Amino acid sequence: MYNRVKAEIIEKLKSIVGSKYVLTDKESINLFSEDETEDLHFPPEVIVKPSSQFEISEIFKLANQYKIPVTPRGGGTGLSGGALTVFGGICLSMSRLNRILEIDKKNFQAVVEPGVITQIFQEEVEKKGLFYPPDPASRGSCHLGGNLAECSGGPRAVKYGVTKDYVLGLEVVLPTGEIINTGGRVLKNVTGYNLTQLIIGSEGTLAVITKIIFRLIPLPKYKKVILAAFNSFEDATDSVAKIFQSGITPSAIEFMEKAAVRAVEGRQNKKFPNSEAEAQLFIEVDGSYPELLDKDIELIAEVIDEFKPLDVVLAEDEQKVQDVWALRRGIGEAVKSISPYKEEDTVVPRANMTKLIKGVKDISSKYGITTICYGHSGDGNIHVNILKDKLDDKSWNENLDIAIKEIFELTVSLGGTISGEHGIGYSQKNYLSIAISKTELELMKKIKNTFDPNNILNPGKIFAN
Repeated sequence: MYNRVKAEIIEKLKSIVGSKYVLTDKESINLFSEDETEDLHFPPEVIVKPSSQFEISEIFKLANQYKIPVTPRGGGTGLSGGALTVFGGICLSMSRLNRILEIDKKNFQAVVEPGVITQIFQEEVEKKGLFYPPDPASRGSCHLGGNLAECSGGPRAVKYGVTKDYVLGLEVVLPTGEIINTGGRVLKNVTGYNLTQLIIGSEGTLAVITKIIFRLIPLPKYKKVILAAFNSFEDATDSVAKIFQSGITPSAIEFMEKAAVRAVEGRQNKKFPNSEAEAQLFIEVDGSYPELLDKDIELIAEVIDEFKPLDVVLAEDEQKVQDVWALRRGIGEAVKSISPYKEEDTVVPRANMTKLIKGVKDISSKYGITTICYGHSGDGNIHVNILKDKLDDKSWNENLDIAIKEIFELTVSLGGTISGEHGIGYSQKNYLSIAISKTELELMKKIKNTFDPNNILNPGKIFAN
């Protein structure tokens, strides 16, 4: 399908970005062969680090001429193989486009390049009393461009929404080399099709983002956190819908089953409150008036009390809140360190979470597979980690795919879908037809072909063929 990257092409790439930014050494190739998706490994033939939209445009023109695949890459923190060079070719590292160009405090906006690390951007806008809420677990290393590609969410999506809700406009390079601007610096815009929102969440398959215009909001001044421990996961998940029915929208509600809590305790060598409980909820409220947060906490505690919790712990000073968040953010890494695994990113209406987790446990029991569940229960987004653990190789290889299909079929039957924030990428593409109709798939393929007629941009992702 594609041509190899020969010496003459490497020389042309060097003429575009400079020799220093064209890498072919073994160490770099190894590093860019992987992301955070399980054990996938696809080496690129060359890594190119452009510094502008114009250099990217020239790279695409060259790639189209020679029919060479180009795979954009941000921080390498993806969980669906979306930035892996499955056909070799060029890995387009966006790490040099890493400037915060403007923070406009008057209009609550910012203009940034895609290689800015999410946490750095959040901290810079917070210095000006502004807030960028999307909060992926990898915020300390993931890039904003990657967040847009996957439409990242995180714990605070329940109150504040996901990445797409904060993007007003983009500058992008199309796979054919044209540079276009979508959207703008206005809060209302129905001037033609919304190409901005089409590109967000397209997993780097339609265009390469080179500039982002963000909408910001005022920074909440106060936060308080409750840790509620329960005798069963059913009590924990059933209480979530009741909290919302009481009229409160927390800034985060995170679910953790006991095995997840125990895993992070072992990994961080720290004690988690009530780690003997079968399940816990981590509930955060935020706002500008501490007395209102106190009332929210009181009402949440009353709702939780209906489910006879083992214990409820309040963290209200900044250090305690940070300590609890550090434990929560460490769960993913801790669970994945136990054994070979597959992580699924299921999402259902939050009132159906109990049915989802119960069904997942039934399926895993049927096939002798270990599952550990945790995630963003406020918006019904449960991360299902399927672990090999003590299972023999034969049973693991024979049953894994069957179990995943059954979990996804269950998820869709409950009104959900197979990815809430990790994307389809390479690892989930064979399951997409469980959630998406044939007509929708064909329409998506036509959109892809319109943007990328030679199929050189991030091929091998989303679609099974």
